[in-house]
Amino acid sequence: MTRSQITADMAVDDQADPGHVRSARALVQGVRWRSGLSQGEFARAFGIPLAQLAALELGQARPDAALTAYLRVIDHAPDMVREALERF
Repeated sequence: MTRSQITADMAVDDQADPGHVRSARALVQGVRWRSGLSQGEFARAFGIPLAQLAALELGQARPDAALTAYLRVIDHAPDMVREALERF
């Protein structure tokens, strides 16, 4: 992988210490993969538009700070997120 390829897929927070920079694409893919859900199932379960989720996983878009936080909460406590969403 070349430096330009790495830079093109850099993290959500471009100002972060380089040692703590995370790939936005890897974050989204990892959270969904750990959920065991397909893109469609994940999008429906957590209220994320399917087209946006697909673009994020392809590296064509980056999550904003709010979506990044939401993905981290989903990753940490998916059942609690689902329960909270069912209340509305």
